Amino acid sequence: MSKRGRGGSAGNKFRMSLGLPVAATVNCADNTGAKNLYIISVKGIKGRLNRLPSACVGDMVMATVKKGKPDLRKKVLPAVIVRQRKPWRRKDGVFMYFEDNAGVIVNPKGEMKGRVGLSIYKNCGSIWQLNT
Repeated sequence: MSKRGRGGSAGNKFRMSLGLPVAATVNCADNTGAKNLYIISVKGIKGRLNRLPSACVGDMVMATVKKGKPDLRKKVLPAVIVRQRKPWRRKDGVFMYFEDNAGVIVNPKGEMKGRVGLSIYKNCGSIWQLNT
């Protein structure tokens, strides 16, 4: 089966530029008490030999907290990427990017643990029902 016609694996998400590989550190954009998140895996990526799995805005990742409250550190937590520095092209032709990389901590279903204080990508909020 051709790889071109198999879309629809991630809901209504359009193909974006993958800007955050495994081992990237991103800011935490919510008020859970975490400051930095360290990406250890990306959900739904099957991969290829010697290629690092990468995430973009709207992807769920597994992350650990590097700086923040002691009760959040040294645990593997699911998170959703809400901002990335690498530009990506939207359907209408506009190139979008943010000034930093950021994610929010969620539970395994995708519901937020805290509240977002700063700006996030609007499609990301609609995919994961993030309350801003």
